[in-house]
Amino acid sequence: MELSDKSPALRFSSQSSAFSGGGTIGTSTSSAPKPNSLVASNMNMLIIKLGAAGDVVRTTTLLRRLGGQITWLTEAKNTVLLEGVKENLKCVSWEQRDQTKGTLYDLVINLEDTQEIGSFLKLLEYKQLFGAYLDSGNSLRYTDDSRPWFDLSIISRYGKQQADQLKYENRRTYQELIFEGLGWRFEGERYCLPEPTKTSLKGDVAIAPQAGLIWPMKNWAYYDDLDRTLKKNGFIVNVLPKRSSVREHLGDVSNHRCLVSGDTLPMHLALGSEVRCVSLFTCTSPWEIHDYGLQRKIVSPLLKEFFYKRGFAERATSAITLEDVVTAVLEQLDAASKPNAVPVGFISMAE
Repeated sequence: MELSDKSPALRFSSQSSAFSGGGTIGTSTSSAPKPNSLVASNMNMLIIKLGAAGDVVRTTTLLRRLGGQITWLTEAKNTVLLEGVKENLKCVSWEQRDQTKGTLYDLVINLEDTQEIGSFLKLLEYKQLFGAYLDSGNSLRYTDDSRPWFDLSIISRYGKQQADQLKYENRRTYQELIFEGLGWRFEGERYCLPEPTKTSLKGDVAIAPQAGLIWPMKNWAYYDDLDRTLKKNGFIVNVLPKRSSVREHLGDVSNHRCLVSGDTLPMHLALGSEVRCVSLFTCTSPWEIHDYGLQRKIVSPLLKEFFYKRGFAERATSAITLEDVVTAVLEQLDAASKPNAVPVGFISMAE
C-alpha cells in the first residue's frame, strides 16, 4: 500500500485564538500570545475530554506537562481512570458539570466536538480556549491553534470527506498533534494510569476481542482461532472477561506478557502498563497511536476501503490473516523475555 508521508492538514501555521467566557470571541492577531507562553505552571486549567475511554487515557499524557490546578470534565464511567493519578487534579463527571461553573479558568482545553458541550462552554468563564466551541450562529468551530487535530475531525472546516482523506494521509500521533497545538513537542510522555486492582487472571497472552457497537468492523474474525492455536502450542491464553471496574480490567491486562486486541481501551491499558501488544487496525488510523516501543501494529490491506466507516462488512474483519497475528504474537512474547529487546513498534501490512 503506497501512502503519502505528508498531509496538507499538517502544513498550516498555528495561530493562537483568544476567547473570553460566555462565547464572546476575541479577534486573533499576529501579536496574540502563543500557547507555549500561556501554559504556565501556576495556571488554573480545565480539560474537557469525556470519552471514549481509550481517548481519555491517551489524553492523560498532557498531565505530564501541565502544572497548576487542573480540573478534568469527563464521563462518569471514566472518572476511575483519572482519580488520584496526579496531584492538584480534580475529576468531575459530566453529570456533575455544574461544579465547574463559577471559576475563572486561565485556559480551557476542549477536545470534544459536540453541540451539547459547545453550549455548556458558553456558561464558563475563561481567558483562553484551545479546541472546539460554538460561534455566534451556534455552529461548531475550533481555534486556529487546534487545527492540527480538528482539521482531521468530524467538524473539520474542510468537510468530512476531505477530513477523512487528511486523516488517512496523516503520519503524526494524536499526542504529537495535540502537543504541537499547545506549543510543545511530544517527547514520549507516558500515560497516567491509576493503580490496577490485583486479579488472579494471569497468563502469557490476553485477548480482548470485543470492540463495542460503534465500530463493529474492529471485531476481527479469527480471535477464537488465535485462542485455540496459541493454547495448542502450550501458551496460557485468557480472553479478558467483563469487569465491574476498569481497575480490575487494568489488573488483568498487567498480568500478561502480551495483549492482542483491536484499536480499543485494552490496547491503551497495555501501552500504559508497559505490556507488549499486537494491535489490529481494520478501519481506524494506526498512525495516530504512539507505540512506546511496545506495540506491533498489523494493518488491514483493506484499511483505505473501510477507513472510519462505522457499518459492518465481513471482508473488513477477515482481511488480516491468522498467520500474521500468530507470528506477531510469537515475536512479541520472545521480545518480552528479553529485557533489552529492540522495540518492534513498526507497522506490518498484512497481505
